[in-house]
Amino acid sequence: MKSPALAPAIVARAVELALAEDIGSGDLTSRAVVPEETRLRAALTAREPLTLAGMPVVREVYRQLGDPEALDDAIQEGSRIQSGEVAGYIDTSARLALTGERTALNFLQRLSGIATRTRTFVDAVAGTGASILDTRKTVPGLRALDKYAVAMGGGINHRFGLFDAILIKDNHIAAAGGVHAALRAARSASPNGVRIQIEVDTLDQFDQALAAGAEFVLLDNMTPAAVQTAVHRAEAHVRLEVSGLVNLGNVRAYAETGVHDISIGSLTHSARAVDIGLDATELA
Repeated sequence: MKSPALAPAIVARAVELALAEDIGSGDLTSRAVVPEETRLRAALTAREPLTLAGMPVVREVYRQLGDPEALDDAIQEGSRIQSGEVAGYIDTSARLALTGERTALNFLQRLSGIATRTRTFVDAVAGTGASILDTRKTVPGLRALDKYAVAMGGGINHRFGLFDAILIKDNHIAAAGGVHAALRAARSASPNGVRIQIEVDTLDQFDQALAAGAEFVLLDNMTPAAVQTAVHRAEAHVRLEVSGLVNLGNVRAYAETGVHDISIGSLTHSARAVDIGLDATELA
């Protein structure tokens, strides 16, 4: 569950698609209105409290537009900033700055929104020992960026995709013929070193998983009381994760059961883009 590096090739591909979508054959407005020789210095200003994520993507937007040094004085990723604080500056040709503005802000606002939402959950369970994890409920094609933003908010990245861990879910159990059969099949077919986790949604299934020797169990859609019972039944070597039914109002109750991990799809699928503006500070 290591946080992935934000690979330059992945960022470049995402930005290339976004710029092609927004610019097309050219920025008609900036080309018509802004003198070619004008330079602009503009502040990336937070308009609400937030946790910052996405500045490497902003830098890549302007690199692809022709100025790899356009982003200036950027503060550290993962920083908490208050309304009115400046996260960095865009200092480049005015035409270029304005052409890239929407694409840069779209990425920065979304990724900072994910980081900010993640941070609220991380803060809510502080001191309990529980970790906040993400899921695969991400924007198609942007999973690496979404998961990076979770990490910037203090969360932990769960499996990146279907290829790097085994998670036996309810439909897998049904198709395999039960908890024991599913775990047995997974053990016989999984590559060495690949973690095998099984999802259960009742205490009866949980007991079956323990009897079958499961070491990683996801407790799905269970109440805090049921999770507490599972924690008491599990041996010390069994790692327990909670998913489903979790929100800001009850996440600490889940964490205080003693569960190890809490995975929350809404970190990415329901994060609100935060408000960040690009405000001109100097023309030359």
